[in-house]
Amino acid sequence: MAPIPIKPGVYKIHAHIIGPSSLVTATEYAVDHGAPVITDRFNPLPIEQEWIIEPAEPVPGSPYVFRLAHHESAGLVVTDDKLYVNSVPRAELTKFTFERVIGGIKILSEKGLAWHSGHRGAQIKLQDPKPDFQQTWTLEYERPDDED
Repeated sequence: MAPIPIKPGVYKIHAHIIGPSSLVTATEYAVDHGAPVITDRFNPLPIEQEWIIEPAEPVPGSPYVFRLAHHESAGLVVTDDKLYVNSVPRAELTKFTFERVIGGIKILSEKGLAWHSGHRGAQIKLQDPKPDFQQTWTLEYERPDDED
């Protein structure tokens, strides 16, 4: 399918996994490539669960990058097909596109791999896209990005 545009702004990203609602969450402790990004229960403090999604370049059709809304120097990177958050130069952030699927969207890396959440608490991995609810996500728009 063709990529779909996303309104730039601050989002919560919901996983479609079995059990209580789960959100994409930056963990607190870094490892070799940054802090692992997991799915977790709603946290009343949005520090680790609100993401700025914005075009990587100011041109129509550009892929998107993700940054933590409350720590904007930290963004999403992919290493060994796993999702991490790390403070790296903007040019090193991994770029993503979005496709409509039944029940939500699929988030795809530049390599065409889809985000996959096996269960709550698991690190998000990137896998070949397939019709799998564990690769389906819902973007909940919170507000515009206030940094402009």
